[in-house]
Amino acid sequence: MPRIMAFDYGTKRIGIAVTDPLQIIATGLETIHPKDIVEYLKKYLVKEVVELFVVGEPKQMDGSPSQAAPMIKGFITILKKHFPLVPIEMMDERFTSKMASAAIAQSGLKKMDRRDKSLIDTISATIILQSYLEKNSR
Repeated sequence: MPRIMAFDYGTKRIGIAVTDPLQIIATGLETIHPKDIVEYLKKYLVKEVVELFVVGEPKQMDGSPSQAAPMIKGFITILKKHFPLVPIEMMDERFTSKMASAAIAQSGLKKMDRRDKSLIDTISATIILQSYLEKNSR
């Protein structure tokens, strides 16, 4: 079965997570600089089949789009341009960074390792993807 890939988009880093081939478990894959994402995905898609991209959708507490929404739209435009055969869905990403930080704090990692922002982005993407899987398994 093909995989599902999720993104936690940021202007400095994009956290990436992917499912196992059975689409049961979400696993953090990598954190990439936005300028490198297209090349990274081209290489990845040569090796693995991905049937869906899930992009974290930043929202305010009231559900309205956040200030980052236009940047996310730009990222989606890039994905559609370079990978037109892969459908894209949005997934609410509210609280994922806080959840990722809490998970890291409880992980037992050393203090310096817990400050690694790229780790937060990768775990945030994993949480987005796992939330997507749970929402769509019902």
